[in-house]
Amino acid sequence: MDAERMELVGSDRARYFAPTAICGYLALICLALIVTSAFLSGMHDALALTAAGIFGLVLSGGLGTVFWRAQRRDLEFRRVATPDEAARNFEKIRSTVEAEGWQITEEARDRQLLAVTAGSAFSPGERVAVRFRGHDVLVASICDPGVGFSLVGRGRCERHRALIVACLGASSGH
Repeated sequence: MDAERMELVGSDRARYFAPTAICGYLALICLALIVTSAFLSGMHDALALTAAGIFGLVLSGGLGTVFWRAQRRDLEFRRVATPDEAARNFEKIRSTVEAEGWQITEEARDRQLLAVTAGSAFSPGERVAVRFRGHDVLVASICDPGVGFSLVGRGRCERHRALIVACLGASSGH
């Protein structure tokens, strides 16, 4: 069964997955290099080109796979079990979001809350999505799709998720 994930649409999806797409593009170029090497007349040149193509294919394909998995994992909602009902959890998280100075972009009372964290001059901030299901709260946070996938942003997203868990007074599950 697939885990529930934060949805990105249109240009946000394209920008967020751009590093993975670039690695895929490079892998295709390397594959074309390998195919082209079969048509070279000099055996030495063909072997060198094939070796370079295979090296590039493995490297870019591997890096693209690592990016893809990390990005998909970041989009997954983490489940937090709480003793409170959705309405109480919603109020706790909404007040925490407001106290942190995050901008609420979408809100469906007792069901969902989407927010953008306070950013810097160069980054608009990370996106945080929270869904409410009875006593469970689902939390996901990603780097801003306009900025793209970043390791620094991933660390900040982890802190945002931890803040949500802390405000609920619960332990995080998966």
